[in-house]
Amino acid sequence: MRDVYTLWRPTPLYRAYALEKALDTPAKIYYKYEGVSPAGSHKPNTAVPQAYYNQQEGVKRITTETGAGQWGSALAFACNLFGIECEVYMVKISYDHKPYRKMMMNTWGAKVYASPTDHTQAGRMILAQDPNSPGSLGIAISEAVERAASDENTKYALGSVLNHVLMHQTVIGQEALKQMEKAGDMPDIVVAPFGGGSNFAGIAFPFLRLNFEEGRNIRCIAAEPSSCPKLTRGVFRYDFGDTVGMTPLLPMYTLGHNFVPAPIHAGGLRYHGAGVIVSQLLKDQLIEARAHEQLECFESGVLFARTEGIIPAPEATHALATVVQEAQRCKEEGVSRTILFNLCGHGHFDLKAYEDYFEGKLVSHEVTQGEIEASLAQLDTPLIG
Repeated sequence: MRDVYTLWRPTPLYRAYALEKALDTPAKIYYKYEGVSPAGSHKPNTAVPQAYYNQQEGVKRITTETGAGQWGSALAFACNLFGIECEVYMVKISYDHKPYRKMMMNTWGAKVYASPTDHTQAGRMILAQDPNSPGSLGIAISEAVERAASDENTKYALGSVLNHVLMHQTVIGQEALKQMEKAGDMPDIVVAPFGGGSNFAGIAFPFLRLNFEEGRNIRCIAAEPSSCPKLTRGVFRYDFGDTVGMTPLLPMYTLGHNFVPAPIHAGGLRYHGAGVIVSQLLKDQLIEARAHEQLECFESGVLFARTEGIIPAPEATHALATVVQEAQRCKEEGVSRTILFNLCGHGHFDLKAYEDYFEGKLVSHEVTQGEIEASLAQLDTPLIG
């Protein structure tokens, strides 16, 4: 497993001098770049150990879901290395928007289906309710879990949310901590995109440890889309991790497991809930959360591409939107702070999103309070406390 990691780890840490100059800010901005992995994102950090342990247990096939395709690509890559079949249920809107992610998975030997499908009872139920459903991560999870539950040689793997996934991803923050020390600096603020929690936890948890054990005051900010704002506008209660209700109940911030987010391009962030540990940290006010609209994120992403040269994945642009806000705040206050963010992946397979942005086809979408309340009203899961 460590040998596989050496294909791309350690990942580089850069200082964004050109971005700092463009923003005319006294802030120092660093980014940890996870786009150098074979799949182009941070996801192989957990896909590789999950595939390895499944192989050790004699598992023949792994099913999973994927939003924008980063997780599905990573698991397809890992399963190929360890001789395991891989079956991916890809959220339909992303399946249509990102065909090259599907081709990546096919190249590594995975079978990919646009979810919801007619292959599962869960998928057929959703299609009966809405034949034109754009899909969601919750729906895709239901399909993948159902497939695994029906075959003793098949297991299900999740790419975010769960504790072991968050733990695997902390290799990002552990490396970043060492790299920041070598640079003779330490962040005042750590930022990452937030879908289910592994991206954020991966870079933030090692720095949060410094807060807890050494009394540091490093602000850790999770950046999420305004169209799926579970941390900033959801409720903290027990809920299912999937739409149909096949997973265990989890205490988390949620918009309700039936919530279907708007079809924004940041497919990896279109998830109704949040990881248990991250949710508790937010409830205890040990971390912060911020929501951004799609156009604001792409504006920040284009600025980064034109200054630093890397085209960021739509998910990563949410972190960038927060970074830009904090850098501008430093300028307004005349204070120099050090900002570190997780550039979780490149956007080479997301260029349709940039095309839509440049052609004016993207809209700023913010879910209404009525839509949130309608989704939460359907919950019959137990309250906490």
